[in-house]
Amino acid sequence: MPERIFVAVAWPYTNGPRHLGHVAGFGVPSDVFARYHRLKGNDVLMVSGTDEHGTPNLIQADAEGLTPKEAVDKYNRIISEDLRALGLSYDCFTRTTTRNHTTVVQDVFKTLFDKGYLIKKTALGAFQESTGRTLPDRYIEGTCPICGFPSARGDQCDNCGNQLDPEQLINPRSRIDGTRPIFKESEHFYLDLPAFAEPLTRWISRQSHWRPNVRNFSLNYIANLKPRAITRDIDWGVPIPLPGWEDRPDKRMYVWFDAVIGYFSAAVEWAKMIDRPEAWRDFWQDPACRHFYFMGKDNIVFHTTIWPAILLGYGNGGKIAGGRGEPLQLPYNVVSSEFLTMEGRKFSTSRGVAVYVNDFLSRYDADALRFYLMLAGPETQDTDFTWADFVRRNNDELVATWGNLAHRTLVNAFRRFGEVPRPGPLTAEDTILVETVDHGFTSVGEHLEAARFRAALQEALHLAALVNQYLTTNEPWKLIATDRERAGTVLYVALRCVDDLKLMFTPFVPFSSQKLHEYLGHDGVIAAAPERRTVREEDASTHEVLTGDYRRLAGTWAPPKLEPGQKLREPQPLFKKLDPSIVLEELRRMEEHGGK
Repeated sequence: MPERIFVAVAWPYTNGPRHLGHVAGFGVPSDVFARYHRLKGNDVLMVSGTDEHGTPNLIQADAEGLTPKEAVDKYNRIISEDLRALGLSYDCFTRTTTRNHTTVVQDVFKTLFDKGYLIKKTALGAFQESTGRTLPDRYIEGTCPICGFPSARGDQCDNCGNQLDPEQLINPRSRIDGTRPIFKESEHFYLDLPAFAEPLTRWISRQSHWRPNVRNFSLNYIANLKPRAITRDIDWGVPIPLPGWEDRPDKRMYVWFDAVIGYFSAAVEWAKMIDRPEAWRDFWQDPACRHFYFMGKDNIVFHTTIWPAILLGYGNGGKIAGGRGEPLQLPYNVVSSEFLTMEGRKFSTSRGVAVYVNDFLSRYDADALRFYLMLAGPETQDTDFTWADFVRRNNDELVATWGNLAHRTLVNAFRRFGEVPRPGPLTAEDTILVETVDHGFTSVGEHLEAARFRAALQEALHLAALVNQYLTTNEPWKLIATDRERAGTVLYVALRCVDDLKLMFTPFVPFSSQKLHEYLGHDGVIAAAPERRTVREEDASTHEVLTGDYRRLAGTWAPPKLEPGQKLREPQPLFKKLDPSIVLEELRRMEEHGGK
């Protein structure tokens, strides 16, 4: 029975291009998951967009001498193009500066206000001395007053996990210029998080399928919930939809509040895009629809505590939901990745310790990056990207195991037969191999269901290695001279296995899998690519989104049963072997860009 699966992907800031650490957390894992579920025949909606409000975007605009709108337009284009080139198959990758997003966010805000979940109070706010602008909590660092950690942030301490206010920090400093923030009183609206403490505790306690770090961190966080500000002293953001506030030039919604609502607003936008304006309800109000959120570990509490509280408060209210249907669904799973470091150092754009996605893809294939991040990325613990490890895994695992198997099987079959050979009687060895690889749809699938991406990819590589060993033992290229039928049988078995494995590898390496699908003589698409589309809003403004037609795939998550006699197409190598010399070249390039 097909399921509905909602894939919610963290929204990247438009304050610069994205580096490998970003896409290792929110990007590639979410796409692997979405592509797998589409092959299973499930109804998938994958949404995200660029996060374009807030101080970080203003800071970048100032640094480049641009208006905020010019800056976010620039980086929306760069980021969305990077994600398109990486093959991330969004149904709707939009942005937070759309009219649709503003309408949805204001509806959620007004509904929470009407239900009494917003508190208006005066409190100390932190301001940058040089500009007079609000300093976001995460742009303030200092010593934690509870555990003494020297790099606690203004909203929480990553060492002890306690929620903090910026003024509580010992020796607070701005992360922008190192100066001490100015604290002064300002009136704002706060989300009454303590009102949701009891239902959140019950709900999180039941999520035994979450990754342990996500569940434990969240339970610790809600033990000390405080009201959280959802407005800011800033002129760039979503206006506050209340009398006396909506026309104020100095008050806007806090960026974290409007960004998480983007998961909902993007679904509403997608429904309008496909001319079924109520279709978002299929994903947001169907209790059987499972919601999976993908992000780095620094965003856990926003998705396990704060966003669920907003959803509980909104229910099915407001103008958008209109009081019809079930309350909006809470997350089913929060798939949080750890951090990726670079050659033993934390990613830092200011110090040149970064590899940007667009820079990487200008020299290497997208599938090579996707493969590496899924096999050696920060799935459950912090990991270190090194160029030496990237080259080794590309050459020894992607090329030598999977690429070699697919290429030598197809080359021999194409040159000797031109089609899938008609087999003679299968031996016990032949049958066991085919059944073992067929079973991979279960074993690899079980790992993917549980978001164990590394284990899934390792299992697929293991199966590919078994088929490689089978070919090496049986040597059909030699058998062809003495026993053409047996040589054809061996190649038939290998082709059957390659055709199976092609589908198992598709979520991880979609570009090469589509090529392989065609080399095997198949038509149709198994790995649809995202594309740009212009959306016109009700106020006649336009913007571009990433979307695609992913619902009519030629393959399914099951053995395709390759037919004898199917014509093969002339194959080319799927992957490139990398010269080890690139390690020194890339390290030199890093040093030239400021890495120390």
